[in-house]
Amino acid sequence: MSQTSIKLNLVNIDAVPTSTDVSKILVVDDEKVIREILADFLTLEGFEVVTAADGAAAVEVLKKNHFNMVISDLKMPRMGGLELLEHIQDHHDNLLTVIMTGFGTVETAIEAMKKGAYDYILKPFKVEEVVHIVHRGMEKQRLISENIRLKEILSLHQLSEQLQSTLSLDEVIESVLAALIKNLKCDYVGINLRAKSSGRFTQQSQQTDPDASADVMAAALDADLILDEIRHNKYVLAQNEEAYRFFKVVPADLSSFIALPMVARQEAIGFLTAFSCTPGFHFTVGQRKMMDILCSRSAAAIDNAELYGGLKQSFRQTIQALARALEAMDTYTAGHSDRVTLYSRIVARQLHVSEDELEIITQAAMLHDIGKLGCHTNLNKPGKLTDEEYEIFKQHPTYGKEILEPIEFLNNVIPGVEYHHERWDGKGYPAGLKGTDIPLVARILSVADAYDAMTSDRAYRKALLHENAVDEIKKFAGSQFDPTTAEAFLEGIEEYRQDCLRRNIPVPK
Repeated sequence: MSQTSIKLNLVNIDAVPTSTDVSKILVVDDEKVIREILADFLTLEGFEVVTAADGAAAVEVLKKNHFNMVISDLKMPRMGGLELLEHIQDHHDNLLTVIMTGFGTVETAIEAMKKGAYDYILKPFKVEEVVHIVHRGMEKQRLISENIRLKEILSLHQLSEQLQSTLSLDEVIESVLAALIKNLKCDYVGINLRAKSSGRFTQQSQQTDPDASADVMAAALDADLILDEIRHNKYVLAQNEEAYRFFKVVPADLSSFIALPMVARQEAIGFLTAFSCTPGFHFTVGQRKMMDILCSRSAAAIDNAELYGGLKQSFRQTIQALARALEAMDTYTAGHSDRVTLYSRIVARQLHVSEDELEIITQAAMLHDIGKLGCHTNLNKPGKLTDEEYEIFKQHPTYGKEILEPIEFLNNVIPGVEYHHERWDGKGYPAGLKGTDIPLVARILSVADAYDAMTSDRAYRKALLHENAVDEIKKFAGSQFDPTTAEAFLEGIEEYRQDCLRRNIPVPK
């Protein structure tokens, strides 16, 4: 290409807006004099400038460095400006491209703008015009970056609300990883949590970009090395070859890797990781700071979820201990609470109750007979109870309520415990409730309790066959039992028994 003339004019630096951040510009032209002139003047304007002799050389430079703008000639050997523009559009987000061209190819330059170029410069050019185009482009990029940051802040706010609204560890992890993959726009994000039993940090979950390669999927991180680096330097931020050492299996074209700790109550509970294999992609300081904020908020949510999980486990153990204390008094009712719980869950699922309701039904079923601890009589003697003994027996739902009332976290199971002997026709006890005035949990427990009582041996009689018990429930649906609940039980128990037969699991006779 012949040498291009350049009109040099003095630039009023004070009249041009400046930025406190040093922006990087890549100047691409096969004419050395043009590269040098632009580099000198743009450096005087406060920019950091790198040059390349053609598009192919520019691609290699872009792989290893981050730039705010590329100023490229249109016609060059090996790779021209349009090809370079296409590469930038495919591989580099928020990188402005300005095309330089002669008057004879201005239509091509306009076509380049249609394909994503920010602006074009006609040769021969005045340096001050170039400088103004650059500053205008940098201001546009600043506004774009500011908009991106605002979106990130909004995303963090939305994530915080999601994390505060759940105590499920799985949901917290899923929300955190989804936020990372969305905001970092990388190929992979993962979370490692400390196992309470061993104290080791193990991979819990990961998420990859839908278009990620098989190499990304197969990558394996070195958790011990990452943790050691975090302990010494607080975080890991490595680019290109520097990032390789943190992998046991390195994905192809690894370009950037980041890892930050999650700390709760002044103790590391895990760490988040992310990496990209996109050429030229580097995690920025701003992204690290955003990820640091995310680590802080997710650590608190994960810690709360784990504490809640521990409380739920203690809660279940408390319920089981109370149920076992009751059954220890009577060998004939051993396993009764477990079976009533099983049957109640079968009915509840047939009725499509929510997960929260299912949990309450489960807890109430385990404790439905806890009031028998207050019955000072032998309820399992051979033969029928006397009238006096039966009146004592009828008080066990009320005793159950009184036992559970002082235990605040068990209060939501009281309606099932207190009313599971009420009848649909209003002839039950202790309150004589009728129809839908009986809480659903109690209606479910009623049919489950009756079925297990009929199909279990007692001191005064042998167990009924399944078919006989089913006939009794059909017979008393609409009088003793809620007809809808009875129907749900009958459908559910048949499905359960068929499933047991397929899996060779014993079922009631």
